[in-house]
Amino acid sequence: MRRIATILPDAPKSPSIVPADHVHLDHDMRHRRRMVFKTAQGKAILLDMANAVSLRDGDGLVLDDGEVVRVEAAPEALIEITAPSLAAVVRIAWHLGNRHLPTQLLGESLRIRHDHVIAEMVAGLGGICTEVQAPFDPEGGAYAERMGKAVPHHHGHGHAHEHGH
Repeated sequence: MRRIATILPDAPKSPSIVPADHVHLDHDMRHRRRMVFKTAQGKAILLDMANAVSLRDGDGLVLDDGEVVRVEAAPEALIEITAPSLAAVVRIAWHLGNRHLPTQLLGESLRIRHDHVIAEMVAGLGGICTEVQAPFDPEGGAYAERMGKAVPHHHGHGHAHEHGH
């Protein structure tokens, strides 16, 4: 089985790199340390890194034989959130963050994974929820670093409280 040797951020932006194949991965599959992926051509490739990496749409996976496989973010069931004002979007974003929900920031709108309970909360805050199928690329957080070299992620917050999940 071929192994992933290096990850090239935004590989297609380099005219000298022509991917030979691609993998379609949802958000969860793009955040891994060790995993076997199947390419579109049905070939198995092994990701085996010292730390978890966060792959993004457009990244190039350089295999041990020099071939490049492009990462393509797979569409997922999401909710796109808009509101009548930017202040309302910011307020909704605060409530999503308070619940530690992965959230994609899109200027004046937000995207979260489909969740009817959260959609009801957002509507109660004045937001408008539209169901979409799209790649999900949520904000990494203040301590996350894209290629897995930052402080390890943990859920300790230094304070005690109930989230009501």
